[in-house]
Amino acid sequence: QVQLVESGGGTVQAGGSLRLSCVASGRTFTLHAMGWFRQAPGKEREFVARIWWGSDSSTVADSVKDRFSISREIGKDTVYLQMNTLQPEDTAVYYCAANGYGPDEYWGPGIQVTVSS
Repeated sequence: QVQLVESGGGTVQAGGSLRLSCVASGRTFTLHAMGWFRQAPGKEREFVARIWWGSDSSTVADSVKDRFSISREIGKDTVYLQMNTLQPEDTAVYYCAANGYGPDEYWGPGIQVTVSS
């Protein structure tokens, strides 16, 4: 099992920045990729970004790729989501997710990000 805990959320004004962190614990040696999803009120959960643990390659959703970036720090079993030029439409609960090489999938409890106009 892998446990995930997010941090770094909060309220920021439009145009501001936040960096989310997600720390993994447990059987982290089984991880293949980690990433971020978000869910705004009344909307479905959507993919934001993913990074592959072994190769450091990553992908970011087209809707945010000019403003968001993902990185990881293997020694700390941590993945980051740097969010710049935040807009009110970025307001959502952000979830950290991880998966192994098999069907195992893990989710953090989520963290609120609110962008005020």
